[in-house]
Amino acid sequence: MQNDLPIRKIIHVDMDAFYASVAQMDNPELIGKAIAVGGGGPRGVISAASYEARKFGVKSAMSGRLAIKLCPHLIFVKTDFERYKEISNRIRKIFYDYTDLVEPLSLDEAYLDVTENKKGHPSASMLAEEIRTRIFNEVGLTASAGISINKFVAKIASDYNKPNGQKVVNPEEVLDFLEALDIRKFYGIGKVTAEKMYQKGIYTGLDLKSKSLAFLESNFGKSGTSYYYIVRGIHNSPVKPNQIRKSLAAERTFNENLSSEVFMLEKLQLIADEVAKRLSKSKVAGKTVTLKIKYSDFTLQTRSKTLPYFVADAAVILETAKDLLYQEKMSNSVRLLGISLSNLNTVKKPKKTEEDKAISVQLSFRF
Repeated sequence: MQNDLPIRKIIHVDMDAFYASVAQMDNPELIGKAIAVGGGGPRGVISAASYEARKFGVKSAMSGRLAIKLCPHLIFVKTDFERYKEISNRIRKIFYDYTDLVEPLSLDEAYLDVTENKKGHPSASMLAEEIRTRIFNEVGLTASAGISINKFVAKIASDYNKPNGQKVVNPEEVLDFLEALDIRKFYGIGKVTAEKMYQKGIYTGLDLKSKSLAFLESNFGKSGTSYYYIVRGIHNSPVKPNQIRKSLAAERTFNENLSSEVFMLEKLQLIADEVAKRLSKSKVAGKTVTLKIKYSDFTLQTRSKTLPYFVADAAVILETAKDLLYQEKMSNSVRLLGISLSNLNTVKKPKKTEEDKAISVQLSFRF
Protein backbone atom coordinates (compact mmCIF):
# COMPACT_ATOMS: atom_id res chain seq x y z
CA MET A 1 0.00 0.00 0.00
CA GLN A 2 1.33 3.42 -0.91
CA ASN A 3 0.44 6.81 0.48
CA ASP A 4 -0.18 10.05 -1.37
CA LEU A 5 2.29 12.09 0.64
CA PRO A 6 4.84 13.99 -1.44
CA ILE A 7 8.48 12.98 -1.18
CA ARG A 8 10.35 15.48 0.94
CA LYS A 9 13.87 16.75 0.48
CA ILE A 10 15.43 16.88 3.95
CA ILE A 11 18.88 18.17 4.89
CA HIS A 12 20.40 17.40 8.27
CA VAL A 13 23.21 19.88 9.01
CA ASP A 14 25.60 18.90 11.80
CA MET A 15 28.46 21.17 12.85
CA ASP A 16 31.84 19.46 13.15
CA ALA A 17 33.05 19.15 16.77
CA PHE A 18 31.14 22.38 17.42
CA TYR A 19 32.24 23.40 20.94
CA ALA A 20 35.86 22.44 20.30
CA SER A 21 35.86 24.11 16.86
CA VAL A 22 34.54 27.36 18.37
CA ALA A 23 37.35 27.26 20.96
CA GLN A 24 39.94 26.74 18.22
CA MET A 25 38.47 29.50 16.08
CA ASP A 26 38.56 31.94 19.00
CA ASN A 27 42.08 30.92 19.97
CA PRO A 28 44.16 30.10 16.87
CA GLU A 29 46.94 28.71 19.10
CA LEU A 30 44.65 25.71 19.70
CA ILE A 31 44.20 24.90 16.01
CA GLY A 32 45.55 21.45 15.20
CA LYS A 33 45.86 20.51 18.88
CA ALA A 34 44.05 17.91 20.95
CA ILE A 35 41.57 19.83 23.10
CA ALA A 36 38.63 18.93 25.31
CA VAL A 37 35.84 21.31 26.27
CA GLY A 38 35.05 20.88 29.95
CA GLY A 39 36.45 17.96 31.89
CA GLY A 40 39.10 19.91 33.76
CA GLY A 41 39.71 19.11 37.43
CA PRO A 42 39.54 15.79 39.20
CA ARG A 43 35.76 15.44 38.77
CA GLY A 44 35.26 16.98 35.34
CA VAL A 45 33.31 15.38 32.52
CA ILE A 46 34.08 16.27 28.91
CA SER A 47 31.43 18.08 26.86
CA ALA A 48 33.22 17.85 23.51
CA ALA A 49 36.56 16.91 21.97
CA SER A 50 38.41 18.13 18.90
CA TYR A 51 39.09 15.67 16.09
CA GLU A 52 42.76 15.70 17.08
CA ALA A 53 41.74 14.44 20.55
CA ARG A 54 39.26 11.92 19.18
CA LYS A 55 42.11 10.10 17.45
CA PHE A 56 43.27 9.07 20.93
CA GLY A 57 39.80 7.86 21.97
CA VAL A 58 38.76 11.03 23.82
CA LYS A 59 35.02 11.69 23.51
CA SER A 60 32.12 13.52 25.12
CA ALA A 61 30.72 12.26 28.45
CA MET A 62 34.15 10.81 29.32
CA SER A 63 35.78 11.73 32.60
CA GLY A 64 38.69 14.14 32.38
CA ARG A 65 40.86 11.66 34.28
CA LEU A 66 40.40 8.94 31.69
CA ALA A 67 40.83 11.41 28.82
CA ILE A 68 44.22 12.58 30.07
CA LYS A 69 45.37 8.96 30.38
CA LEU A 70 44.41 8.34 26.76
CA CYS A 71 45.90 11.63 25.56
CA PRO A 72 48.56 13.01 27.95
CA HIS A 73 49.03 16.20 25.91
CA LEU A 74 45.27 16.99 25.98
CA ILE A 75 44.41 20.67 26.55
CA PHE A 76 41.28 21.44 28.58
CA VAL A 77 39.26 24.58 27.79
CA LYS A 78 36.25 25.99 29.62
CA THR A 79 32.73 25.83 28.20
CA ASP A 80 31.25 29.09 26.96
CA PHE A 81 27.55 28.57 26.23
CA GLU A 82 26.85 32.22 25.55
CA ARG A 83 29.42 32.12 22.77
CA TYR A 84 27.98 28.84 21.41
CA LYS A 85 24.48 30.35 21.34
CA GLU A 86 25.77 33.43 19.55
CA ILE A 87 27.45 31.32 16.85
CA SER A 88 24.43 29.00 16.63
CA ASN A 89 22.10 31.94 16.00
CA ARG A 90 24.32 33.18 13.17
CA ILE A 91 24.24 29.73 11.57
CA ARG A 92 20.45 29.51 11.88
CA LYS A 93 20.06 32.85 10.12
CA ILE A 94 21.79 31.25 7.14
CA PHE A 95 19.33 28.33 7.27
CA TYR A 96 16.37 30.72 7.17
CA ASP A 97 17.66 32.21 3.92
CA TYR A 98 16.73 28.88 2.34
CA THR A 99 13.61 27.71 4.17
CA ASP A 100 11.38 28.55 7.12
CA LEU A 101 11.05 24.84 7.87
CA VAL A 102 14.03 24.58 10.22
CA GLU A 103 13.96 22.25 13.22
CA PRO A 104 16.94 22.76 15.57
CA LEU A 105 17.87 19.65 17.54
CA SER A 106 20.54 21.44 19.58
CA LEU A 107 22.93 24.35 19.20
CA ASP A 108 24.96 22.48 16.60
CA GLU A 109 22.50 20.57 14.42
CA ALA A 110 19.19 21.05 12.63
CA TYR A 111 16.85 19.61 10.04
CA LEU A 112 15.87 21.69 7.01
CA ASP A 113 12.99 20.84 4.69
CA VAL A 114 13.97 22.27 1.29
CA THR A 115 11.32 20.48 -0.78
CA GLU A 116 10.03 23.95 -1.60
CA ASN A 117 12.77 26.43 -0.82
CA LYS A 118 13.28 30.17 -1.02
CA LYS A 119 15.93 29.79 -3.72
CA GLY A 120 13.62 27.82 -5.98
CA HIS A 121 16.45 25.33 -6.48
CA PRO A 122 15.48 21.74 -7.32
CA SER A 123 18.69 20.13 -5.97
CA ALA A 124 18.80 19.55 -2.21
CA SER A 125 22.42 18.35 -2.43
CA MET A 126 23.54 21.57 -4.14
CA LEU A 127 21.67 23.62 -1.54
CA ALA A 128 23.41 21.69 1.24
CA GLU A 129 26.78 22.40 -0.41
CA GLU A 130 25.93 26.11 -0.65
CA ILE A 131 24.78 26.27 2.98
CA ARG A 132 27.96 24.58 4.20
CA THR A 133 30.10 26.95 2.13
CA ARG A 134 28.30 29.97 3.56
CA ILE A 135 28.74 28.70 7.13
CA PHE A 136 32.47 28.38 6.51
CA ASN A 137 32.83 31.77 4.79
CA GLU A 138 30.54 33.78 7.10
CA VAL A 139 31.09 32.04 10.46
CA GLY A 140 34.45 30.33 10.07
CA LEU A 141 33.41 26.77 10.94
CA THR A 142 32.90 23.58 8.96
CA ALA A 143 29.68 21.59 8.85
CA SER A 144 28.65 18.21 7.49
CA ALA A 145 25.29 17.33 5.95
CA GLY A 146 23.09 14.38 5.12
CA ILE A 147 20.43 14.64 2.43
CA SER A 148 17.55 12.24 1.87
CA ILE A 149 13.79 11.67 1.81
CA ASN A 150 13.21 11.82 5.58
CA LYS A 151 14.78 13.02 8.82
CA PHE A 152 15.91 9.58 9.94
CA VAL A 153 17.98 8.76 6.85
CA ALA A 154 19.31 12.32 6.54
CA LYS A 155 20.61 12.26 10.13
CA ILE A 156 22.42 8.96 9.63
CA ALA A 157 23.87 10.18 6.32
CA SER A 158 25.30 13.37 7.87
CA ASP A 159 27.73 11.27 9.90
CA TYR A 160 29.21 9.45 6.90
CA ASN A 161 31.66 11.98 5.49
CA LYS A 162 32.59 13.95 8.60
CA PRO A 163 34.25 16.31 9.00
CA ASN A 164 33.38 18.90 6.35
CA GLY A 165 31.56 16.56 3.98
CA GLN A 166 28.10 15.46 2.94
CA LYS A 167 26.30 12.35 1.77
CA VAL A 168 23.19 12.02 -0.38
CA VAL A 169 20.91 9.01 -0.14
CA ASN A 170 18.63 9.22 -3.16
CA PRO A 171 15.10 7.79 -2.96
CA GLU A 172 15.91 4.63 -4.92
CA GLU A 173 18.96 4.03 -2.69
CA VAL A 174 17.21 4.29 0.67
CA LEU A 175 16.23 0.64 1.12
CA ASP A 176 19.66 -0.73 0.18
CA PHE A 177 21.30 1.90 2.41
CA LEU A 178 19.21 0.88 5.43
CA GLU A 179 19.55 -2.86 4.83
CA ALA A 180 23.36 -2.65 4.78
CA LEU A 181 23.50 -0.48 7.90
CA ASP A 182 25.03 -1.78 11.13
CA ILE A 183 22.25 -1.78 13.70
CA ARG A 184 24.37 0.42 15.97
CA LYS A 185 24.19 3.15 13.32
CA PHE A 186 20.42 3.40 13.56
CA TYR A 187 19.60 6.69 15.24
CA GLY A 188 17.76 5.97 18.50
CA ILE A 189 19.19 2.48 19.05
CA GLY A 190 21.53 2.74 22.01
CA LYS A 191 24.03 0.31 23.46
CA VAL A 192 21.51 -1.62 25.59
CA THR A 193 18.99 -2.03 22.76
CA ALA A 194 21.74 -3.03 20.34
CA GLU A 195 22.91 -5.76 22.74
CA LYS A 196 19.35 -7.04 23.00
CA MET A 197 19.08 -7.08 19.21
CA TYR A 198 22.33 -9.03 18.94
CA GLN A 199 20.81 -11.67 21.22
CA LYS A 200 17.89 -11.91 18.80
CA GLY A 201 20.19 -12.31 15.79
CA ILE A 202 19.74 -8.74 14.57
CA TYR A 203 23.03 -7.19 13.44
CA THR A 204 22.13 -5.22 10.32
CA GLY A 205 19.18 -3.39 8.83
CA LEU A 206 18.49 -6.45 6.68
CA ASP A 207 18.29 -8.63 9.81
CA LEU A 208 15.91 -6.10 11.35
CA LYS A 209 13.77 -6.06 8.20
CA SER A 210 13.43 -9.86 8.31
CA LYS A 211 11.59 -9.67 11.65
CA SER A 212 7.81 -9.39 11.71
CA LEU A 213 5.93 -6.47 13.21
CA ALA A 214 4.52 -8.80 15.88
CA PHE A 215 8.03 -9.99 16.80
CA LEU A 216 9.43 -6.46 17.11
CA GLU A 217 6.46 -5.18 19.12
CA SER A 218 6.68 -8.19 21.42
CA ASN A 219 10.39 -7.68 22.09
CA PHE A 220 10.77 -3.89 21.87
CA GLY A 221 7.29 -2.48 22.58
CA LYS A 222 6.30 0.75 20.82
CA SER A 223 9.88 1.21 19.66
CA GLY A 224 9.54 -2.09 17.80
CA THR A 225 6.75 -0.57 15.70
CA SER A 226 9.02 2.34 14.83
CA TYR A 227 11.90 0.01 13.90
CA TYR A 228 9.61 -2.01 11.61
CA TYR A 229 8.67 1.02 9.51
CA ILE A 230 11.98 2.89 9.67
CA VAL A 231 13.98 0.03 8.16
CA ARG A 232 11.48 0.10 5.28
CA GLY A 233 12.23 3.77 4.65
CA ILE A 234 9.01 4.90 6.30
CA HIS A 235 9.51 7.87 8.60
CA ASN A 236 6.97 10.56 7.87
CA SER A 237 7.67 12.89 10.79
CA PRO A 238 7.76 16.40 9.29
CA VAL A 239 10.37 19.03 10.02
CA LYS A 240 8.84 20.96 12.92
CA PRO A 241 9.90 24.60 13.28
CA ASN A 242 9.52 26.31 16.67
CA GLN A 243 9.69 23.08 18.63
CA ILE A 244 7.86 23.30 21.93
CA ARG A 245 10.07 22.67 24.97
CA LYS A 246 9.09 19.37 26.60
CA SER A 247 11.22 19.51 29.74
CA LEU A 248 13.50 21.77 31.73
CA ALA A 249 16.34 20.67 33.99
CA ALA A 250 19.40 21.55 36.03
CA GLU A 251 22.09 19.35 37.54
CA ARG A 252 25.33 19.51 39.49
CA THR A 253 28.44 17.32 39.49
CA PHE A 254 30.21 17.45 42.84
CA ASN A 255 33.90 17.86 43.61
CA GLU A 256 33.65 15.02 46.10
CA ASN A 257 31.19 12.13 46.23
CA LEU A 258 28.29 12.67 48.61
CA SER A 259 27.32 9.87 50.96
CA SER A 260 25.21 11.87 53.41
CA GLU A 261 21.61 12.73 52.51
CA VAL A 262 21.98 15.93 54.54
CA PHE A 263 24.60 17.21 52.10
CA MET A 264 22.49 16.02 49.18
CA LEU A 265 19.54 18.09 50.41
CA GLU A 266 21.71 21.20 50.46
CA LYS A 267 22.64 20.59 46.83
CA LEU A 268 19.05 19.83 45.86
CA GLN A 269 18.03 23.22 47.26
CA LEU A 270 20.43 24.96 44.88
CA ILE A 271 19.33 22.81 41.94
CA ALA A 272 15.62 23.38 42.66
CA ASP A 273 16.24 27.13 42.80
CA GLU A 274 17.97 26.98 39.41
CA VAL A 275 15.12 24.96 37.86
CA ALA A 276 12.56 27.45 39.23
CA LYS A 277 14.59 30.34 37.81
CA ARG A 278 14.66 28.70 34.36
CA LEU A 279 10.93 27.95 34.53
CA SER A 280 10.23 31.58 35.37
CA LYS A 281 12.43 32.79 32.51
CA SER A 282 10.66 30.47 30.06
CA LYS A 283 7.23 31.22 31.60
CA VAL A 284 6.30 27.56 31.90
CA ALA A 285 5.30 25.09 34.62
CA GLY A 286 5.18 21.30 34.79
CA LYS A 287 3.60 18.37 36.56
CA THR A 288 6.29 15.67 36.51
CA VAL A 289 9.36 16.06 38.71
CA THR A 290 12.28 13.72 37.99
CA LEU A 291 15.29 13.25 40.25
CA LYS A 292 18.47 12.15 38.46
CA ILE A 293 21.16 10.39 40.49
CA LYS A 294 24.57 9.39 39.16
CA TYR A 295 26.53 7.24 41.58
CA SER A 296 30.28 7.14 42.09
CA ASP A 297 30.48 4.01 39.91
CA PHE A 298 28.79 6.05 37.11
CA THR A 299 25.55 4.06 37.21
CA LEU A 300 22.55 6.28 36.59
CA GLN A 301 19.14 6.21 38.23
CA THR A 302 16.01 8.35 37.77
CA ARG A 303 12.98 8.62 40.02
CA SER A 304 9.84 10.48 38.95
CA LYS A 305 6.60 11.72 40.45
CA THR A 306 3.68 13.32 38.62
CA LEU A 307 1.70 15.88 40.57
CA PRO A 308 -2.02 16.62 40.00
CA TYR A 309 -1.25 20.27 39.19
CA PHE A 310 1.35 22.40 37.40
CA VAL A 311 4.21 23.68 39.53
CA ALA A 312 7.01 26.19 39.04
CA ASP A 313 7.80 27.10 42.64
CA ALA A 314 11.22 26.13 43.99
CA ALA A 315 9.82 25.03 47.37
CA VAL A 316 7.34 22.60 45.81
CA ILE A 317 9.95 21.25 43.41
CA LEU A 318 12.38 20.76 46.30
CA GLU A 319 9.83 18.95 48.48
CA THR A 320 8.95 16.60 45.63
CA ALA A 321 12.65 15.96 44.95
CA LYS A 322 13.15 15.21 48.67
CA ASP A 323 10.36 12.62 48.56
CA LEU A 324 12.05 11.00 45.59
CA LEU A 325 15.44 11.07 47.33
CA TYR A 326 14.01 9.23 50.35
CA GLN A 327 12.01 6.84 48.15
CA GLU A 328 14.69 4.19 48.48
CA LYS A 329 18.13 3.78 49.97
CA MET A 330 21.17 4.93 48.04
CA SER A 331 23.18 2.05 46.59
CA ASN A 332 26.42 4.03 46.60
CA SER A 333 27.89 7.49 47.14
CA VAL A 334 26.67 10.13 44.69
CA ARG A 335 28.69 12.22 42.19
CA LEU A 336 25.81 14.04 40.45
CA LEU A 337 22.26 15.14 41.22
CA GLY A 338 19.78 16.68 38.84
CA ILE A 339 16.14 17.77 38.81
CA SER A 340 13.97 18.04 35.72
CA LEU A 341 10.40 19.14 35.21
CA SER A 342 8.41 17.68 32.33
CA ASN A 343 4.77 17.30 31.32
CA LEU A 344 4.88 21.07 30.81
CA ASN A 345 1.87 23.29 30.22
CA THR A 346 3.23 24.11 26.74
CA VAL A 347 2.83 20.57 25.43
CA LYS A 348 -0.36 19.64 23.63
CA LYS A 349 -1.36 16.09 22.83
CA PRO A 350 -0.65 15.53 19.15
CA LYS A 351 -3.49 14.58 16.87
CA LYS A 352 -3.06 11.62 14.59
CA THR A 353 -2.45 12.71 11.02
CA GLU A 354 -2.49 10.88 7.75
CA GLU A 355 1.29 10.84 8.01
CA ASP A 356 1.10 8.88 11.25
CA LYS A 357 -1.01 6.28 9.51
CA ALA A 358 1.14 6.07 6.41
CA ILE A 359 3.02 2.84 5.90
CA SER A 360 5.00 3.39 2.71
CA VAL A 361 7.04 5.90 0.75
CA GLN A 362 7.11 6.59 -2.96
CA LEU A 363 10.66 6.80 -4.25
CA SER A 364 10.46 9.01 -7.29
CA PHE A 365 12.97 11.82 -7.79
CA ARG A 366 16.66 12.47 -7.42
CA PHE A 367 18.35 14.81 -4.97
